[in-house]
Amino acid sequence: METIFSSFPSLDSRLLNPSLPLPRRPRWPRMDSSVPHHRTNQSKIKLIVLVGATGSGKSRLSIDLASHFPHSQIVNSDKMQLFSGLDITTNKIPLDERRGVPHFLLGEFDSIEADVAASQFRSVAGLTIVDIASRGNLPLLVGGSNTFIHALLVETFDPEEDVFAESGSRSHLLRYDCCFLWVDMAWSVLTEYLCKRVDEMLESGMFEELAQFYDPTKAGVMVGLRKAIGVPEFDAYFRKYPPWESPKNGVVPGKDSDPIRREAYEEAVKEIKDNTCRLAKRQIGKILRLKEAGWDLVRLDATATFQALMKRKKKQQPSSSSSPAAVAAELEWREIWEMEVLEPSVKIVKRFLE
Repeated sequence: METIFSSFPSLDSRLLNPSLPLPRRPRWPRMDSSVPHHRTNQSKIKLIVLVGATGSGKSRLSIDLASHFPHSQIVNSDKMQLFSGLDITTNKIPLDERRGVPHFLLGEFDSIEADVAASQFRSVAGLTIVDIASRGNLPLLVGGSNTFIHALLVETFDPEEDVFAESGSRSHLLRYDCCFLWVDMAWSVLTEYLCKRVDEMLESGMFEELAQFYDPTKAGVMVGLRKAIGVPEFDAYFRKYPPWESPKNGVVPGKDSDPIRREAYEEAVKEIKDNTCRLAKRQIGKILRLKEAGWDLVRLDATATFQALMKRKKKQQPSSSSSPAAVAAELEWREIWEMEVLEPSVKIVKRFLE
């Protein structure tokens, strides 16, 4: 781990100079730095913070908000999405869906062999936010890693303390003037959607992506990007059925003619779905603790949106995406999203900025 942190810039480097562009591959500072700020909200940097469980629609809302507030720029706070690679597995928003909105700390770091500490994220994300605000742009913090979000936002941060433990002390004193939007939904709807999303990720190439990523010399090593859900689950599968020995000619693993291989594949998929739901449950628990600590989180209920979205997915056939029924279903969930999530969010942000 020392090798990747041994040559980072000092705190008087160009990262602290708002007149210079942020490097494409920013490097971690040697030590935690405090972003310049004042005690009054009037003089603090204004920051929009989108929180929610994985799969709740945070990325979608951030892009929609950016279309209403044109100078918005997005800072990623998902610890797995910091790393380059495994774009499908880590659910990075595809380039063509970003609508030209600048994204920072999204797939920016080449090293995948070391964990990122909360104090390191606090430093580099804090410098990124200063850079964005100094250019007259509006920073949006988006991601599901609530430990990182807490570390970044609080006035005083103690890297030795687990603030989300039962006895942890969660400060409500923040070093930014924050507007919190919490995208949430009924648990039954979220779990159904997350399981469906895993199936869609596999259809989009997740299995092939993980097969290329597999390294038998590092299977079972839980560090950096190897902690991403999907990696350990399929490592167990690939140990039994190495990718270079897998059936070719387009055979889908879940439909493999070998029942033992097919069962192993289905077990890996089930574990991914279960672990994704467990992650979502932990994330919601941390969000509730932040709210209990006095963070002013405004809850936006996306239940009806995702119910309509799941209804559309069940009805939609691969060859009928342009049928009248499919078009109507697409319009239905988007209209619900705009009415129940996007429009209230826009009003909240406008009031906050004014």
